Amino acid sequence: KGGGGHRSGDDEEQKSVPSGDITLIVSVVETYESGQSSSSYELFLQNLFDAMYDFGGGPCMDDHDTDPHVSMSRGVKFKSSYHEQQYMYNTNLEVAVWQAMYPKGVVIGTSSKAAFPPNRARHNRQKMGYGNLYFFFDRANITKAFFPNRGLTQTEAYYATLYSAKGADDFRETVTSVNFDYSGSHDDGNQYYEHNPYAWNAQMAKHDMTDGWDLPPNCDQEGETFFGIPLSRSSDSKLQSTGYFQNQFDFESLIDRNFTYILQFGTNHGWLVGESIGNGAGSLVDKDTAHIPLFYLGTTNPDMGGMALTDMIKIAREVDFGSLYVKPAFVFQDDDGSIKLQFEADSNSALAYLYDNLCKMIGIPWNYETPYNTLGLYTNCAMHATGDRAKYGCGPDNGGTGGFCPQMTLGYRVKFASEDNAAAYLANANAKVDYWRSMYPSGVAVGTDRFCPGGGCLGLFLNRYDLYNVLKPDLGGSWVEFNGGTAAPTISPAPTWSGGCDNPNNHHLDKCFRVPRHPAKATAAWDSLGTVGQFSIFLLSFMAVTLSISMFLARASRKRRDGESYIDFFIRDMKRRRKKQKKLKKKTRTGNAELEQDILEHADDYGPAPPPRPGRRSASAKRTRSVSKSKSKRSQSTDRQSRSRSRPRSVSTRRSGTSRSSRGTSRGTSRGDKAGSRRQLV
Repeated sequence: KGGGGHRSGDDEEQKSVPSGDITLIVSVVETYESGQSSSSYELFLQNLFDAMYDFGGGPCMDDHDTDPHVSMSRGVKFKSSYHEQQYMYNTNLEVAVWQAMYPKGVVIGTSSKAAFPPNRARHNRQKMGYGNLYFFFDRANITKAFFPNRGLTQTEAYYATLYSAKGADDFRETVTSVNFDYSGSHDDGNQYYEHNPYAWNAQMAKHDMTDGWDLPPNCDQEGETFFGIPLSRSSDSKLQSTGYFQNQFDFESLIDRNFTYILQFGTNHGWLVGESIGNGAGSLVDKDTAHIPLFYLGTTNPDMGGMALTDMIKIAREVDFGSLYVKPAFVFQDDDGSIKLQFEADSNSALAYLYDNLCKMIGIPWNYETPYNTLGLYTNCAMHATGDRAKYGCGPDNGGTGGFCPQMTLGYRVKFASEDNAAAYLANANAKVDYWRSMYPSGVAVGTDRFCPGGGCLGLFLNRYDLYNVLKPDLGGSWVEFNGGTAAPTISPAPTWSGGCDNPNNHHLDKCFRVPRHPAKATAAWDSLGTVGQFSIFLLSFMAVTLSISMFLARASRKRRDGESYIDFFIRDMKRRRKKQKKLKKKTRTGNAELEQDILEHADDYGPAPPPRPGRRSASAKRTRSVSKSKSKRSQSTDRQSRSRSRPRSVSTRRSGTSRSSRGTSRGTSRGDKAGSRRQLV
């Protein structure tokens, strides 16, 4: 059935559709053991409550709302009253099928295995079976399973496995109407409503995460994706650990963990900046989700009017925003009962510049204004209008009509013990805010030494739990922060499809996002050098360039002609060097005549070689005879050529030859004498 609370902002002025909860009512079958006048379920409840009271759990135990039910969803808004009626009838028709399948009820369970608690799943997996009782630490975590004291009978086993054996198909053919009363589901025809997407306005960008949203035109699905500033610090929860995103603010001083002022929370969530296990106000132990939402993008499903994650990142990379400075303004409680920390909404800040450009590029068309960006990427689910600007403001004091609301939610639907307690809490909280304002009079760009060291980064959140992508200011780059899912107790993995990274629906996942975006080898090599290595290479390059320029200027000062410019000298010097290189190449091709001479040409001038030892023939003698023969042949050919030349030249040739031969004879004689003396010594 439908119904329930919420209805935040569902007033007549905004003409919004009502919101409510979807609840599945469950009946526990009353079974009786032999000799017992009370049912097994009644005895179980009595024994359970007695045990809780004996161990001091009475004052904090909710023993009034024990009617079995399943909360299917909360804060649901239908498109119209007609859609709500159709939904309620179709779902209750399925319930009628279940009632026909299980006329006397069924023992629920599974044949698969599970592990409780889930942090040691490899070591304590066990088969679950049927008819178990479970201990829920909160709505997201089962930490203990209690097994029944007997197994299933044959009849119980048949019905327990009937649905998994595809037995429901036959019953769906026979059950065609609902034979029970499900009144209270707002389908009695007494009211009529219809969602008008064109009644949407910029004030609806103010979100209540526990309630349904009014979607703009052509958007068919909700989504919590948004651009914001991460402010999370490590939570006090022992079930998980969260990395530090900033060390400029400690929001623990704004939290009333001892219940000095507050009485209860209106939702399952406690303090959103990190809950502790001993806190009984919230049934969910949230990790630290402190952040400032700036621009809500809606769903990431393009088929439902949204924008894919990769396209969101491409758009954000196009905005050249500066470091995002934030400055706390005051703590207040809004009309929905949520406690929020307001930050200054300066329309001239880098934060406002970013908001204005996001509205211009991907805001929804509104008031005859349409978005524009060079990438041609748009969405129908952004909760901000194209014509909205930061100067229109937001918040309780400035009375603006825009969606520029730099706020951080501390807790949903907080109920104080009294008005005096509420005033005392707000006074103490704002005293801390005044201290931060004096510490950072111009605001501060948040970050840590490991996360956004320069401060002022922008985050793309999948939801309020998971930070997906981080972008540095001044187009300084971006990186993926999300690693495929979060740890218990708030399991919120990204939606995955079959087919792995080959499926385009999975391209937004971390492992698939990195595959086509490997950096080039040159880029990776340059980055691997680090700051010192890159500076060293730059310094060497700079020194080499300055040395070359100094050498050129020194050369030009010595060889530059009168009235010749440095450019003319440089051109002339380059031409002259080219001519020298051509001459050098020509000389190399011609060869060196001196190197072509036989190194044994004058071997006979040194006299005969010493005789070989008896019984052997010297190889040097063979070489000497062959060399002398070739020498004689060359000398004969030289004489023939000299005779064919003119007389004056032949005379000079003979003279030079005579002088050359005389010198050779004198050298040969002296060397011959020395050689003879050596032979005598041998």
